[in-house]
Amino acid sequence: MPIAQLPGAPPVEITLRRSARARRYSLRVSQLDGRVTLTLPQGAPLDEGLAFAREKAGWIRAQLAGQPVPAPVAVGGSVPFEGSQLPIVAGRRRGAVLADGQLEVPGDPARVGPCVRAFLKEQARGRLAAASDRHAAALGRSYGRITLRDTRSRWGSCSSRGDLMYSWRLVMAPPEVLDYVAAHEVAHLAEMNHSAAFWAVVEGLCPGHRAPRAWLRAHGALLHRVRFDD
Repeated sequence: MPIAQLPGAPPVEITLRRSARARRYSLRVSQLDGRVTLTLPQGAPLDEGLAFAREKAGWIRAQLAGQPVPAPVAVGGSVPFEGSQLPIVAGRRRGAVLADGQLEVPGDPARVGPCVRAFLKEQARGRLAAASDRHAAALGRSYGRITLRDTRSRWGSCSSRGDLMYSWRLVMAPPEVLDYVAAHEVAHLAEMNHSAAFWAVVEGLCPGHRAPRAWLRAHGALLHRVRFDD
């Protein structure tokens, strides 16, 4: 998508998006990654849209200032894991290993982030596969394949072919949150919509789903502030 720049100190990149459904200019600042998006109606003059963004510069910068501060993983720090902070300590292993309530990683600082990320992905895959299997069996449906990604706009999805996609960062959330997202996506195997019937299926698979859903809305952005690369 095209990129424009809002002048100032520092300048702010704005992603431009045209929509046939839009009737006016609108701005959105993602709570997940801080991306600023300007949506323009089809055929609307670009210079007017950019002028609109400049008028809202104060609001944009205020929203960005309220974003969670990035938290790089490092030896001596910690990483969220199943709703708790898991201490990261230096070890002599080639990869990250969970031992005695701590995550042992190589001492080389350049390898800490990639090793912790690989550990989380591995743990997420096992937990999400188990949750998906359980919910699919309860529903009497089967799914295609499971793909893990580091998505920003959604925590999971279900394709028309029955393939499931999840954010591996879900393993950093409390287990009931991961289970809810798995139930949500598996429910789409029966109802490919968000109708009342769909939510009834979700409730049947994951009773009390509103609480983990609310947790994700309130705290999900904090999971995305964790950084695994310099």
